[in-house]
Amino acid sequence: MRWGILSTGAMAAAFAQELAPLPDAELLAVGSRAQASARRFAERHDVSRAYGSWAGLAADPDIDVVYVATPHAAHHPAVRLCLDAGKHVLCEKPFTLNAAEAGQLVATARARGLFLMEAMWTYCLPAVRKIAALVRAGAIGEVRCVQADLGFVAPSDPGHRLRDPRAGGGALLDVGVYPVALAHLILGAPDHVEAWAGLTPEGVDETTGALLGYDSGAVATLTCSIGAENAGAASISGTQGRIDLPRGFFAADGFTLHRRGTGPETFRCPVSPGLGYHFEAAEVMRCLRAGLTESPLVPLDGTLAVMATLDAIRARAGVRYPGEASPGERRLVPDTVGGALGRGDEPFPS
Repeated sequence: MRWGILSTGAMAAAFAQELAPLPDAELLAVGSRAQASARRFAERHDVSRAYGSWAGLAADPDIDVVYVATPHAAHHPAVRLCLDAGKHVLCEKPFTLNAAEAGQLVATARARGLFLMEAMWTYCLPAVRKIAALVRAGAIGEVRCVQADLGFVAPSDPGHRLRDPRAGGGALLDVGVYPVALAHLILGAPDHVEAWAGLTPEGVDETTGALLGYDSGAVATLTCSIGAENAGAASISGTQGRIDLPRGFFAADGFTLHRRGTGPETFRCPVSPGLGYHFEAAEVMRCLRAGLTESPLVPLDGTLAVMATLDAIRARAGVRYPGEASPGERRLVPDTVGGALGRGDEPFPS
């Protein structure tokens, strides 16, 4: 399977390193807005073709699938360019700046019969798949609470992308997408959303707290920050037990299961080599070989649901990006979008 990478930043480099050991994958080309940066990346990662434009990469007839690793404000135009060129696409998270942009890309991919997947690598990790299977099997009873936080101290430079509204800056889209995605995985799309954020002088969220409510009585309490070193841990609590994920839950290589009446059980699920990006690459290739245009591990309806929840949180926190229509008070999730576990669709097979 021949890959192209669009972008030459840190995420692109990490993905290239983890793609290399896969025996059925070839990194054929890289594309950048500058020929020099594309050439440097190609030399570092032994890539035979370097393009000084996104369009050049998208037009390469030998590429099967493109990994889009740009900063998230550029995801929509980059993915649309690749889809218009007939390429299958794996796009970094957050999928887009908002649900409207995400919906446009999903509609385009579906209309053209092309594979499209958000690079929510967490969903593809063995530990997270095992957790999903345990929850689905009732190992901790009925889930009543999901708790997760993630944060770090970002540079204070107002021009940094994390503090720039034009770049889709702020904690929520950069790191908050992980706690929200975990809540969606376990509980599905929420029926109610409340949120508050401390904003930077530039108008993006520095620290955000969100409460997701479900008509079942379950809740998810989530926090994210680019101004504080959060614990970065998560827990899933049910009527019969609890699952704890340690610091770095988004890259989990293990977890602890607590069940009523028994001692704790620790599960180890190694992700080496690397951090585990190769699992999402393998899932893309598995789907393409099976003739699928969507992944059952990272379904597009699930991506749309997460984006709708992120929109709702931003609306309540008072964060809007330049040129963006107000998210308003529309339905959190379209009628056609299902949840994850507990909503009848089981996208995570054992």
